[in-house]
Amino acid sequence: MPVEDELIHWWKDDKGEQHRTILRIESEEPQSANGFPRDGVITVRVANTTGTAAMKLSPDEGLRLSNQILTIAKELLNKKRKMWRERD
Repeated sequence: MPVEDELIHWWKDDKGEQHRTILRIESEEPQSANGFPRDGVITVRVANTTGTAAMKLSPDEGLRLSNQILTIAKELLNKKRKMWRERD
């Protein structure tokens, strides 16, 4: 399962100790099972100092999630730009 991308986020807890959380996106190629094509799989894996969790998504679910993240990110950036314009 190849790793497509990995985001590493460093943060400090209340004691000032550094920790890291890793978001990894992996993929599995589409396959043929019993003569029928099957979707590939997208795996989103989150790992930190306490453990690891993973979620397998179909390509449709992956597109839906990515569209939601894109929409939210655009809204947040536009709100920040508006705040900068109002400040100036």
